[in-house]
Amino acid sequence: MAVDTETAATGLAEIRDLKMTVFALREELERARRDTTEAVRQGVSGANAEIVQLKATISALRDELQQWPIRRDEAARLAQSANLDEIKQLKASVAALRDTLEAARLGAETAVRQAIIGAQDEIAQLRATAASLREALEQANFSKQGEIAAARAQDHAELAQLQATVRALREQVQAAPGRKTK
Repeated sequence: MAVDTETAATGLAEIRDLKMTVFALREELERARRDTTEAVRQGVSGANAEIVQLKATISALRDELQQWPIRRDEAARLAQSANLDEIKQLKASVAALRDTLEAARLGAETAVRQAIIGAQDEIAQLRATAASLREALEQANFSKQGEIAAARAQDHAELAQLQATVRALREQVQAAPGRKTK
């Protein structure tokens, strides 16, 4: 009976240890998920902030581009009231402004494209990182499950060996000379 109690206590201790292991693994998995979610959120937040900034820049350039015909009309009125030399100078200024504005627009478009490509690269890297973290976590879970299974098998083998020893000792005690049988 004491052996049964000891076996039951050992079994309960094993169950308790396994429950604690499962709880710890579950907490580790949830912490890894939270860390991954936070990393993705921060990456997306940074990309979104940059996109908002670039949209504001585009909007300002678009406003400036829409204002440009008004400025050109003013320049034309002034040119009409001035002499031919002033008209030539204003046309040259308009052409230079147009080139500058076009260069600025092309530069902004290039910057937007580069920012989008950078954000897409960062998103791809974050996805790859999340996938590798997920794979590492799964491998760790498989490894822990294998360790648990090996520990259980070892415990079961030891238990079987102890039970065989108890049976053998019981048989020796019963077979001993001078032993009264009930």
